Amino acid sequence: MFLYLSKLLPLFFYPLGLACLCLLVALFMLWKRPRIAAVAIGLALTVLLLSSNVWIASLLVRSLEWQYLPLAEIPNAEAIVVLGGATKSALPPRPGVDLNDRGDRVIYAAQLYRQQKAPIIILSGGRIDWQDSINASESQDMAAILTSIGIPPAAIIEESESLNTYQNAVNVRKILESRGIRRILLVTSAMHMPRSILIFKRQGIDAIPAPTDYTITYKEFAGLASTPKAALLNLFPDSNNLQNFTAALKEYVGIFVYRLRGWL
Repeated sequence: MFLYLSKLLPLFFYPLGLACLCLLVALFMLWKRPRIAAVAIGLALTVLLLSSNVWIASLLVRSLEWQYLPLAEIPNAEAIVVLGGATKSALPPRPGVDLNDRGDRVIYAAQLYRQQKAPIIILSGGRIDWQDSINASESQDMAAILTSIGIPPAAIIEESESLNTYQNAVNVRKILESRGIRRILLVTSAMHMPRSILIFKRQGIDAIPAPTDYTITYKEFAGLASTPKAALLNLFPDSNNLQNFTAALKEYVGIFVYRLRGWL
């Protein structure tokens, strides 16, 4: 139930859900309370304009992603741990498992393995039962991608029970303890890394952050106002900015909730 509520309730506080709620209030109040309706419409418009602005979205995303920048030299470890959320199930008409916009996690893990940074890759991720429950787990999907690009199956360990980042850490710790592994490279998206590394360290795991999948680059951020035309265009709302703002907000909500539960 906690898992379901943790997915459901925040939807009403993220920009799109909150704007829809405000518009619903405005719809019901339009005839009897026109002032309240006007305020609700104004709030909905303000929320959407602010959250879809590239400056605000970029600053929020950057505040997470740039906490852990790539190391100049990735140290060796005993295992590479990859967190799920990077694949799309092999549902028709897809010819097989696809990578989503977080698929860099899987590719980066393969690169680290080929650089001999660790001898094994631990893939952590289950499948929420109301989302494609009859299909393979996320760990199986990631394994399918890795083996298709030449990573030997013997180097892959699957952990297919985790449904959130906390469970990732708890279940991976059991695997590490059973194999006597003390040090890992933790691979996940840069935006997800601040919460992930705190959870893994809380479990007593010596995790070295190996972030990937950066949304905001130095050059792109500096170029937001590089010319008057760019500065003007970047004032207008954009759905990509709304998506980035929401993704970053989800991470901050996750950090807040996980702290309340004592998981960080």
